[in-house]
Amino acid sequence: MADELRIFSWTISFVVFLLVNVATCQDAGDGRMSLVPAMFIFGDSLIDNGNNNNLPSFAKANYFPYGIDFDGGPTGRFSNGYTMVDEIASLPPKVAVRFAYTSPAELLGLPLIPAHSQASSGDQMRFGVNYASAAAGILDNTGRNFVGRIPFNQQIQNFESTLDQITDNLGAPDVAQALAKCMFFVGMGSNDYLNNYLMPNYDTKNHYNAQQFANLLVQQYTQQLMRLYNLGARKFVIGGVGLMGCIPSILAQKNTNVCSEEVNQLVLPFSNNVKSMLSNLNVNLPGSKFIYIDIKNMFQDLLTNYRRYGFSVINRGCCGIGRNRGQITCLPMQTPCPNRDQYIFWDAFHPTEAVNILFARKAFNGGPDVVYPINIQQLASL
Repeated sequence: MADELRIFSWTISFVVFLLVNVATCQDAGDGRMSLVPAMFIFGDSLIDNGNNNNLPSFAKANYFPYGIDFDGGPTGRFSNGYTMVDEIASLPPKVAVRFAYTSPAELLGLPLIPAHSQASSGDQMRFGVNYASAAAGILDNTGRNFVGRIPFNQQIQNFESTLDQITDNLGAPDVAQALAKCMFFVGMGSNDYLNNYLMPNYDTKNHYNAQQFANLLVQQYTQQLMRLYNLGARKFVIGGVGLMGCIPSILAQKNTNVCSEEVNQLVLPFSNNVKSMLSNLNVNLPGSKFIYIDIKNMFQDLLTNYRRYGFSVINRGCCGIGRNRGQITCLPMQTPCPNRDQYIFWDAFHPTEAVNILFARKAFNGGPDVVYPINIQQLASL
């Protein structure tokens, strides 16, 4: 009985908070205006903020020097500091000062979104939940080398379980009204290549060529996004995959510092399929709006014009071991580079906080060369 009362109290408070946020779109904890009532996040290690911490997993980042520039230290974020979705929600002012941003630090005007594994009350989930998990993929078997991880299907199921509790107690109309105004950020696909297709202990490449594998992924991806739509999501931000042939882990496999065109070409059909998928979903799902962040184009521009953006090191990680500091990723208590804001890559796979912030701001108010058909700020205003 006590547990039932606790769950009922939690669900009541969660939806009341959401409905209040929908009505006001303000007061994100310090009186700031928020552009959306909440943001729900699904993805992999690029945006995971601690969901793997308590899993029996090799894919963890809850140790120093991860989080060396994050207020509070290591949290499970795979970066020296803040992630892309942190910045899209709201970057703390002192971090904005560090990067000499004169425009407002907050973008959506939300506080940092809590990890699903760490949010136990309606108040904690008031402005959304982050379900992302390192090593997760579109396919359930992606990332099995890391043992514990939460695939995209399971992330959606976790979100669905939360909604089932809420809807049973408060009814579908109120929940639907709240969710329709919320932002849903999804960034999947990288691990399906790095920790599946390109892994020697997977036989995926023996069954699918590049186009066939891309077709398989996007077939699954379409069904997964439609599940979120059927659960009430309407405003979608889809993060594309980057130039995976240019990350330190891939560079370290060669004796040259040149990006692997083979890997970049392998992933290209997936990116093309995702763009076509989103165009179709925008047409066929009433009331929905899907936008695409072209991370590949952002990275191409950054690698070409890195000095203009204030970077000086583009081909090795700030923390790692071996060639390009990408053969073994950042180890516990390892001493990272001191000039982290001049590095594009933090470790063998992930960008630095400086890149995360740069890309988030481009996605928020950039043009159609990096985010389309509209940007996040325009999506929030719909």
